[in-house]
Amino acid sequence: MTRQIVLDTETTGLDPLKGDRVIEIAAIELANLMPTGRTFHTLLDPERDVPEESTRVHGFTAEMLRGKPKFAEQAEEFLRFLGDAPIVAHNAPFDFGFLDAELLRAKRDRLDRARMIDSLALAKKRFLGMPNSLDALCRRFGIDNSMRTSHNALLDVQLLAQVYLELMGGRQPGLTLATTIAAPATAALGGGTRQRAPRPIEPAEAELSAHAAFVGKLKDPLWLKPPFAEG
Repeated sequence: MTRQIVLDTETTGLDPLKGDRVIEIAAIELANLMPTGRTFHTLLDPERDVPEESTRVHGFTAEMLRGKPKFAEQAEEFLRFLGDAPIVAHNAPFDFGFLDAELLRAKRDRLDRARMIDSLALAKKRFLGMPNSLDALCRRFGIDNSMRTSHNALLDVQLLAQVYLELMGGRQPGLTLATTIAAPATAALGGGTRQRAPRPIEPAEAELSAHAAFVGKLKDPLWLKPPFAEG
């Protein structure tokens, strides 16, 4: 079984080095790219204010988060849920940067960057020059994101798990690899999609005569009965 964790965070701002903090963590477990039903979710007291511009993004105010657990109180359970599995996140360096800052405050080790899988980087590689936000990818893959009226970490990881499955080739991951391999071969032939002209095979008269002679030697041949004998 290949175990992975899909993760998302919400924060008070954009820069942990300037004192911004994590206010929500959501993670779900995948086995062979499919959700197992195991989840981790917590709201956190950031121990600071929540700017209005951040509230407009995720909907959380400082009052709503007051009295929630602090990160240090949830760190052990969170790390136990992560285990040693690879961690998938959309724009993963952002989430890893914030989690590292919180882990250091809690006197824990940083997350190993070798575990990081950035679904945004995967999408940019596959859909070069196209919008690759989570919403854009949901639309591209036909994933219903109508409930996503704000950035909610728990909903986002559920959507991201579906997006990640599609990025890896859907329910048949090998299809993406086949497409990737085929693309350079197409480009080597001049690029683009080339329509092949039909090339019907027309037997020569000698071949037709030989075939008729062979069929004539058969007992009650199917080829001489309708509809094969018509025309």
